[in-house]
Amino acid sequence: MARLPYVDPANAAPAVAEVLRSLPDLRLFAMLGHAETALVPWLSLGGALLSSLSLDPVLRELAILQVAVSTGSDYERVQHETIAAGVGAPPQAVAAVIDGQLDSAALSSWTGVLRVVDELVATHTTSEAGMNLLRTELGVRGSVELLLVVGFYIAVALLAAAVELDPDRPAQMAAIDTTDHQEAS
Repeated sequence: MARLPYVDPANAAPAVAEVLRSLPDLRLFAMLGHAETALVPWLSLGGALLSSLSLDPVLRELAILQVAVSTGSDYERVQHETIAAGVGAPPQAVAAVIDGQLDSAALSSWTGVLRVVDELVATHTTSEAGMNLLRTELGVRGSVELLLVVGFYIAVALLAAAVELDPDRPAQMAAIDTTDHQEAS
């Protein structure tokens, strides 16, 4: 059971209730409803990270899964395993990340980037070699986008752990589609 109550849309401020009713029924969103002034901007940022980057969506999802594994966030892992499948991530690559097998052939060129993600979660920075690898593999824009994705999902993992967020069934691609809609509102 979560350490804080979830926002019930029936008892929420009208603006929060409207947003929550338009989203998939995920406990993460119901918890974030307490941050009334941050909810919509947070959804906009999340929507942009899930739908508007130049970063390869498969790599994005594998990086999010690496954050989930590195932080021990089962909540995040469950949600993003399904989203990874939805964007075409090879099942073998998803399994390799989840099993901590970063040397797996299934990850091919993503191994180095995912190692940098793991380093970033563990140390809150990256080595010069790690930054050079990101710059070489992803370019400057892709490097910054990846760092933003990692930071955002570290925050989700920390929130989920701190409040002991109850598990949800995977939202599948509906979470991306809905956050896209919220960003446009």
